[in-house]
Amino acid sequence: MDLARSVAAEVGRPEWVGEHLAPQVEDTRLITHYFTCLDPAYPGWTYAVTVVRASRAKDVTVNEVVLLPGEGALVAPEWVPWKERLLPGDLGPGDLLPTDEDDERLVPGYAQVADSELDEEGVDRQMVWELGLGRKQVLSETGREQAAERWYNGESGPRTPLAESAPARCITCGFMTPLAGELRQMFGVCTNGYAPDDGRVVSLDHGCGAHSEVRMPQSRNEPVAPVVDEMGYDHIVFDDTAELELVSSDS
Repeated sequence: MDLARSVAAEVGRPEWVGEHLAPQVEDTRLITHYFTCLDPAYPGWTYAVTVVRASRAKDVTVNEVVLLPGEGALVAPEWVPWKERLLPGDLGPGDLLPTDEDDERLVPGYAQVADSELDEEGVDRQMVWELGLGRKQVLSETGREQAAERWYNGESGPRTPLAESAPARCITCGFMTPLAGELRQMFGVCTNGYAPDDGRVVSLDHGCGAHSEVRMPQSRNEPVAPVVDEMGYDHIVFDDTAELELVSSDS
C-alpha cells in the first residue's frame, strides 16, 4: 500500500492523496489500491494504482496508475458523432455538409427503383412523383416521410397556436402554392408577404390571420339618437294662472 500511495503522490501531489479505500484483487498477485482524490478540480474521483508481483519475484512493481471517476464525479458527456450534433441553423457561409453515399433519404434520380416502388401496372411511382430533371439523386420514400413528419409537427403544422386561432386553413387560401411530387398532397408554400410563414413550407391544414378570404368587417351606419344635456339648465314650470295674467298685462 505504501508503494501505491507514493506512486499516486508522484502523479498528483502528496496532499491530494487521501484515504485508502478497499483494494480490489484483479488476479493472482495482481491488486488495485484506491485512494480518495483531494484535488479540488476532481471532486468524487479516486486514484487507482495497480501493483503486481511476478511469479517467483520478491519485489512488487507498479502496473498502472490512473484517476477514475466515482459516484457524483464530474465527467465529460457521452461522445456523440458530429453529424448527430448538428442542428438547423448550424451551417454557415462556406461550411460544407457531406452526404453519405448510402444516405437512406436519397435514391438515384435516373435509375429504376426497387419492385416495391412499382404500382399495379408496373409504373415507377418514384419517377412519376419525383422527376429527376437531370439530378443524379432524388428523395426516397424514407426521405419524404421524414420531411413530412418534421414539417407537420413543426411550427408550420396544424397544432400551433397560430393555426388553431386562424379563421380558415391554408388549403383554401389563394396565397398557398402546392409543392411538387407526393408532398403536394399535404404541403404547400406560403406566398403572402404579410404572413408570418411567407416563403416557408406549410401544411394544408395550417392557417393564420392573413388568409386570402379574410375581409374587413362592414360598418353599420345606424342613426344615433340625440343626447339632451339636462344638467346645464333648470326646468321652470309655469301654471296657467300666471300665464294668463302675463298675457292680460301685455295687452
